[in-house]
Amino acid sequence: MHIHFIIHEAFEAPGAYEQWAINNHHTITYSRIYLNEPLPNCIDDIDFLIVMGGPQSPSTTKQECAHFDSRAEQGVILSAIKAGKMVIGVCLGAQLIGEALGENYAKSPEKEIGKFPITLTEIGKANPLFADFGSALDVSHWHNDMPGLTKDAQIIAYSEGCPRQIIAYNKFVYGFQCHMEFTPEVVELLIAHSQKELNQAANYRFVDTPETLRSHDYTAMNQKLFAFLDKLSQHYQSSLEK
Repeated sequence: MHIHFIIHEAFEAPGAYEQWAINNHHTITYSRIYLNEPLPNCIDDIDFLIVMGGPQSPSTTKQECAHFDSRAEQGVILSAIKAGKMVIGVCLGAQLIGEALGENYAKSPEKEIGKFPITLTEIGKANPLFADFGSALDVSHWHNDMPGLTKDAQIIAYSEGCPRQIIAYNKFVYGFQCHMEFTPEVVELLIAHSQKELNQAANYRFVDTPETLRSHDYTAMNQKLFAFLDKLSQHYQSSLEK
């Protein structure tokens, strides 16, 4: 299987998503746009598009961030969706999926940085791809915004600070506002980039200090993500064989 990552910044690394792809011996390619690597101009040979997070928003302009082209990324995402590919968007990536499908992103009620629980909706608990998640689980967060909802979108999970944590746009397309891919190494990269923001942790309900961020165990969360990715890829492969 061919997995393609769109990565907006070096400190928003794919973490456990990339580790899952390596563990399963999948072909991996990248558009590291912070290095001015091009977006894919054809998605025919891509099975799985994973769009990572970043400090940008879908409304960020080329003038504000020269290496980020929101409309071009939305075009790639929409092409992959229309072609029936698997697509996951993480944080900014989730918001770009909503935008590509015609629905605007929104401000989240709360800034969330740290590890806090999400709760599955009844729809989420009924979705077999999330069978390993249980009713609730602790996951990582690093966001101010949340993805838009299409008329067919289903909310899989929410948190106290954000009502749109995991969104199913269709059977192969999912937006994760939360960051289940975080590892200690990725968290260190984010801490190094976000000292000013983290210094204001006391002003927010759901923002951890660097010390607390470093104390979390991310292994169980990563394993839950791996189980979801296993099920999603099996579902996709089965659809190709019909």
